[in-house]
Amino acid sequence: MGGVTRDMAIEAPRRLATFVAGARYEDVPLEIVEKAKRHILDTLGAGLAGATSEEAKRAQAVLVTDGPGPTIVWGTNSRLSPRNAALINGTATHAFELDDTGGCDHSGAVVLPAALAALDIARRPVSGAEFVLAIVLGYDVARRVLDGFGGYAAHNEPGWHSTGTCGTFGAAAAAARILALDADRTAAAISTAASFSSGLWAFIHDGAMTKRLHAGRAAESGLLAAQLAGADVTGPMRVFDDVWGGFFKTFGPGLPAAQALLQDLGTDWRIRLAAIKPYASCRDTHAAVDAVRRILARRALDPEEITAVRVRANAFLNGMVGGRDCATLPAAQMSLPYAIATQILFRANGLSAYTEARRRDPKLLRMIERIHVVIDPTVVSSAKSSVTFALSDGSSIDEPTAVPLGAPENPVDDKTLMLKFEELAGLVAGTEQCTELAAAVLDLNRRKDMRSLLPLLRGSRHAAASIGSQ
Repeated sequence: MGGVTRDMAIEAPRRLATFVAGARYEDVPLEIVEKAKRHILDTLGAGLAGATSEEAKRAQAVLVTDGPGPTIVWGTNSRLSPRNAALINGTATHAFELDDTGGCDHSGAVVLPAALAALDIARRPVSGAEFVLAIVLGYDVARRVLDGFGGYAAHNEPGWHSTGTCGTFGAAAAAARILALDADRTAAAISTAASFSSGLWAFIHDGAMTKRLHAGRAAESGLLAAQLAGADVTGPMRVFDDVWGGFFKTFGPGLPAAQALLQDLGTDWRIRLAAIKPYASCRDTHAAVDAVRRILARRALDPEEITAVRVRANAFLNGMVGGRDCATLPAAQMSLPYAIATQILFRANGLSAYTEARRRDPKLLRMIERIHVVIDPTVVSSAKSSVTFALSDGSSIDEPTAVPLGAPENPVDDKTLMLKFEELAGLVAGTEQCTELAAAVLDLNRRKDMRSLLPLLRGSRHAAASIGSQ
């Protein structure tokens, strides 16, 4: 589509909707299709594991009172209404911080639960290829909305959590495509999603469970926006314009960059920016964890030899991940000192590194006290910083951070992806079910009807004890 002027951004919902409603699977490059399937597999693994989380269990206990429905609550034998299931499944997927990132930010936890729930509303068979296309479109719209603010920092620094605020649009787009809405109704779904947008970073101050709910709420809200649009409920077509009440003007601190919504539409598929997380912590801890791993790979250090660790970060990063609180699971997973400490002590940063026993381990708590975040305004990102070990012999080791493992430029390999999926899905599903589900997802574009995959999302064995949030 090429460059887009500011004037061309007027009525952007219609332009986006025409693209979403009219896109063809054949127009999506093969590498994007393959990447989408990897992210679907990764997201389902995170969601199945998240069924054991306290957030998912408590949300289900509330919503089950609404009565049963047709849609599977992943990792369980329960079925609820599509909207309630989307809320729980989105919450579960984000519950252990192992869902993907780099989209809206956490696009998979928002887009996939909405799209799968929409299958139970659609009055037509949906092929695997059509479903993959819907997911790609959902990622695309969600990230484009974030880019409309000028990127992640511009929107999140004021206190908005972009997974909840921008993810709603991606869920609406994906659900609209599954429901086969025409361009006008898809535009209504996208524009109505703006009024359902929500999510604040206030959880960062006390490790509240709310962060996980943002993904679920965005999934549910996007699905609802599409359902309402299907019933001819209209939405504001100037919602992305620089007008009073416009989304960017209201939610952003500066001038909107609405042209980013449409820039290279149909040629630059924004799912290419999404990353798969190897570690069960905030993505902005990963570059430092990788740096620690490189240091320890070169030199076998006893933890007691390390007298201090210094990590450079700007004020925004420090506010996000600089805390030392590990009393709750959400707090520990947002703590850079914790992520570094557990890597030093246990050589681990997966889900097992965040159990309640680990979070209370006196050795880990002592190590955390040796880790210091140094405010450096010259640090532009967590991938362009450094980690310094001070050693008991008076020497030091300085290691620059780099693009973290799992990023598009530094992807996890197929074996690592599969091991992660099997570990997570295996919390609620047997080996045979995990194998069948993985095979089905990786061959998704050849599947004739997506509904045949849904039974594989049920829980088939007694779930492991929750990692715990309290």
